Amino acid sequence: MDKNPREVAAMFDGVARRYDLTNTVISFGQDRRWRHVTRDALQPKAGERILDLAAGSGVSTVEFGRSGAWCVAADLSVGMLQAGRHREVPMVAADALRLPFADESFDAVTIMFGLRNLTDTVAGLREMARVVRPGGRLVVCEFSTPTWKPFRSVYMLYVMRILPLVAGAVASNPDAYTYLAESIRDWPDQKALAGKIAEAGWGEVAWRDLTNGAVAVHRAVKPAS
Repeated sequence: MDKNPREVAAMFDGVARRYDLTNTVISFGQDRRWRHVTRDALQPKAGERILDLAAGSGVSTVEFGRSGAWCVAADLSVGMLQAGRHREVPMVAADALRLPFADESFDAVTIMFGLRNLTDTVAGLREMARVVRPGGRLVVCEFSTPTWKPFRSVYMLYVMRILPLVAGAVASNPDAYTYLAESIRDWPDQKALAGKIAEAGWGEVAWRDLTNGAVAVHRAVKPAS
């Protein structure tokens, strides 16, 4: 797949029915912790406007909204949004490279495990900056590169060979998880992603490794001027 937006949306439409269950299984339940850490990095506050991008069925949107912030779930896949309609959070079908929101509409934006699906990472990060007010926050939670070499070897074996097999037992579209594995393998490491975030105009870029670096949470701030 060349990350064509229509193909990506169709792929996620195909896995929407059992997406949340599959994520919990293939992450050994770590997905819950990753959401909690992302929420803590985002620091949502009551009354703030938060854009949850690549939100899927809205599980993360609900998590962020517990703070009292107004959170909207945006995703390219209509099927994913439909799978989460029972969650009763605002939902918008949106392409991350052409967001249907006015400039400086939000206090913060977050994207969990969706940035690597964009055809142009830097352009997507710039678009996120456009819709966030000066001084607003960005939090990216994404697969990354394990920092301990022995674990890195085991992790890549799991990602490339075992993950598609495990997903095949529970996912509604197992072939999508072959793409998932390949996209993880080809994704830049923590430092390289931080460079892309800075290139897109964000400042104060920092990151925290989770699960020995298999996942990283990057945080940044939009400069005030």
